[in-house]
Amino acid sequence: MLRYALKRGLSLLVSLAVASLVIFFVIEIAPGDPASFMLGINAEPDTVAALRTELGLDQGKLQRYLAWVGGMLRGDFGMSYTYRTPVVGMIADRMWVSLPLALYALTLSTLIAFPAGIYAAARRGKAGDMAVMGATQLGVAVPNFWFAMILVLIFAINLRWFGAGGFAGWDKGVGAALHSLTLPAIALALPQAAILARVMRSALLDILGEDFMRTARAKGLTRRQALWRHGLRNAMIPVLTIIGLQFSFLLAGAIIIEQVFFLPGLGRLVFQAISSRDLIVVESVVMILVFAVITVNFLVDLAYALVDPRLRSRT
Repeated sequence: MLRYALKRGLSLLVSLAVASLVIFFVIEIAPGDPASFMLGINAEPDTVAALRTELGLDQGKLQRYLAWVGGMLRGDFGMSYTYRTPVVGMIADRMWVSLPLALYALTLSTLIAFPAGIYAAARRGKAGDMAVMGATQLGVAVPNFWFAMILVLIFAINLRWFGAGGFAGWDKGVGAALHSLTLPAIALALPQAAILARVMRSALLDILGEDFMRTARAKGLTRRQALWRHGLRNAMIPVLTIIGLQFSFLLAGAIIIEQVFFLPGLGRLVFQAISSRDLIVVESVVMILVFAVITVNFLVDLAYALVDPRLRSRT
């Protein structure tokens, strides 16, 4: 197991190094000069040059890349061009919204998908299976921002159970903060739950046709007992893959939902930074999100080894 983890850890480090190169140089070649953007089109050339020197934009790209990576390794992401505040502080403030939102949505998605997928697999071809598959097809087809607007219309405007937007803040208490994140989390969770339920059903149906499942049935186990004792664990590998990908998506891809609900998360921060040509913020936030995606995939690989010991024996 240790050797398996070390190999996956080395792959993680290589992926991070390649990702940092791609992120930096792709963003750097984007058209437009941050200093000129900040000062406006009527700024004097010497003023623009002075600001470029102050921001460190007059240095070579390789030198700036090495300084950026070295700073990240020390926990220093630099200063925002626009707000003149440390980027790490801006990210930390927004992370306390985006990370709980992603975890909340993933929890809801899993709680919905697992029972739905298992129920559908246990009743293959029956009315319950068709009902679940119909609901999941709708969930896959409808975008999450449409769910968000429907939820706001029903639960915020008509019933007034939730606010239409904004974040209460953790200083107001965990209950108030989670209450303000509930509708965004549901809007994010519903499409992901539909995907996860379909994967769970398909994985279980594949497992039910295996020889060891027929052997379990021949030993006297009922279909449901065989499903819970032997089928569920063996069907978890594709499900774990989807859960890992979903967490990455929920953390990095919630920008539209954050805009709909006016949440001060990482998605809105990236959107604002792109609008103001604040390159250091864009690079740092994207790198944080890539780190989260790669780390989640690493943890999923370790979970594979725990679920299926055969993977450990192959390394």
